[in-house]
Amino acid sequence: MAKTFLITGAGRGIGAEITRVLLGRGDRVIATLRDTSAVPQDWGKDIDAGRLTLVPLDVRDGASIVAAARMIDEPVHALINNAGIIGPRSPSTLDVDFDGFLETLAVNTLGPLRMVQAFLPHLRRAGGAKIVTLTSRMGSMSHAKSDRIAYRASKAAANKIVQGLATDLLDEGIISVAMHPGWVRTDMGGTGADIAVEESAAGIVRVIDGLTLAETGSFINYDGSRLPF
Repeated sequence: MAKTFLITGAGRGIGAEITRVLLGRGDRVIATLRDTSAVPQDWGKDIDAGRLTLVPLDVRDGASIVAAARMIDEPVHALINNAGIIGPRSPSTLDVDFDGFLETLAVNTLGPLRMVQAFLPHLRRAGGAKIVTLTSRMGSMSHAKSDRIAYRASKAAANKIVQGLATDLLDEGIISVAMHPGWVRTDMGGTGADIAVEESAAGIVRVIDGLTLAETGSFINYDGSRLPF
């Protein structure tokens, strides 16, 4: 049975590839983008067929998210919080762009939480819905590195929000997990990254399909292995 997936930042990179995987197997996708005119050319047929809906949304803007939620009137079986930015490339905690740090937190940490709060009614309608927030091993407390500290801190905070959501939504049967997509060859990951975007997206979808309530609150790699927070 086809399900409805809501994906933020779906216009490129991992978000675009996850969209392709889901559409290719017959699911319905609601794709959010800051600019809905900047989409892959091959999406036209899916838009025309009603399998893909494009929604303008900026995860930094709470009003934008609320407006988007009002546009959607259907159950959402899975929310994939994919939108993210690398933030300022500070070499350490001793050289920080504070304005850039705040923007990174707004996108990577508060954006997913805003999305959950706005679309919670849609998730509840689906029954047993899943919230998947793409974070990063760079935010793990087991890594002591300090480069790109805004990105690392924003993902560590997002991981904690994932745990909080898992606690608060447990009794409703809604799953909340953090996922590491791998070091992926995208505009953000760069050409020297470990894996292709197709491998990451396929793994992410496979993990989402197999999620159960027993795994809520977990940090999971794209290949299904567990990661330390």
